[in-house]
Amino acid sequence: MKALLTIGLLVLSNTFMTLAWYGHLKFAEWKWFNKLGLVSIILISWGIALFEYMFQVPANKIGFSGNGGPFSLVQLKVLQEVITLLIFMIFTLIAFKNETLRLNHLIGAIFLVLAVYFIFKK
Repeated sequence: MKALLTIGLLVLSNTFMTLAWYGHLKFAEWKWFNKLGLVSIILISWGIALFEYMFQVPANKIGFSGNGGPFSLVQLKVLQEVITLLIFMIFTLIAFKNETLRLNHLIGAIFLVLAVYFIFKK
């Protein structure tokens, strides 16, 4: 149960993180957003990133084996990175229609899955 909760929290965390880091590139299509300066955009991104931390910190606390969770520190980090890249790929395909998924992206995703396999292999 802790493993699923950890993964769910990491998915939520990384969704907010991706929105905070790259959302402003999509939001630029809104006229009012284009009028904002860089400092305003940074503050909006920080506001979004607050939600990232609200899910990331509990995910690490619940998931870490030192706190009774199922994952080592290395496993948590690799899991987080793979989730980040998957969320980013989904976000890119949904928000930016001009981006395409190519064969090299698929091959890279396969290597990420292999990385997870080897990190979790006993």
